[in-house]
Amino acid sequence: MDLELECLKKIVRLALAEDRVRDDVTTNALADLDGPARAEVRAKAAGIISGINAFLMTMRLVDTALRVTVHAGDGSAVKAGDLILEISGRESSILKGERTALNFLQRLSGVATLTRQFVEKLKPYRSVLLDTRKTTPGMRYLEKKAVRDGGGRNHRLNLEEMAMVKDNHIAMAGGIGPAVEMVRAACPGKKIEVEVKDLAELEEALALGVEMIMLDNFPLEQVCLAVALNRGRAKLESSGNVTLENIAEKAAVGVDFISAGALTHSFHSLDLSLKIVRS
Repeated sequence: MDLELECLKKIVRLALAEDRVRDDVTTNALADLDGPARAEVRAKAAGIISGINAFLMTMRLVDTALRVTVHAGDGSAVKAGDLILEISGRESSILKGERTALNFLQRLSGVATLTRQFVEKLKPYRSVLLDTRKTTPGMRYLEKKAVRDGGGRNHRLNLEEMAMVKDNHIAMAGGIGPAVEMVRAACPGKKIEVEVKDLAELEEALALGVEMIMLDNFPLEQVCLAVALNRGRAKLESSGNVTLENIAEKAAVGVDFISAGALTHSFHSLDLSLKIVRS
């Protein structure tokens, strides 16, 4: 999408600017030794790759003459030692872009890897894994693509995409009914999800015919009651304190979606290395 590409360009340029790549005192001091080189990016741990486009754009903005060959694209599963990318061109350019490019690739691969772990837990069940908007500022579109690369699904990319009536909106409007009515009047045709905190609010939201309802921090037994009460009328999303240890039991009760903020705020960067290959 155009907005995704626009955000990618902005964040890569910002990352290169903050690293002052043109003023690399170490590499510039070795300019007399500069020449053609080849480098390899390899995995040092098993995981799922994401962030290839960010890596490529970083290297191209450092030096348009750099050539990158992709061996493991976004969504690829890799194990320790696997070759992911090869870079050829001026050694100084490779060194200047190395850290910024790897930062993108490692972090986004970390998101994809954690997402895949959650997705694997859901395989026996019908529930679909969703992400949240708990993303790194400026990295929203990159991290949400990483979720897709890991096999998850994006909930909403931004505030414009759909309406979500949360607790503060409900308090602001004086109730679920008035909030939903005002959203429908102002934005006809927009999908509406309502966040509910108990079964009474669930019944109120169901009566309004909204498309999706978030069960916010419902205890497991309450989720079971909510599924029975719903009878398939709305899509139900279970949210709050979702972990790798408990997601299966949350899915087993039959909700349509389970959202996990951990995908984009509690991941660990995938361990990758970039090494100049010397013959």
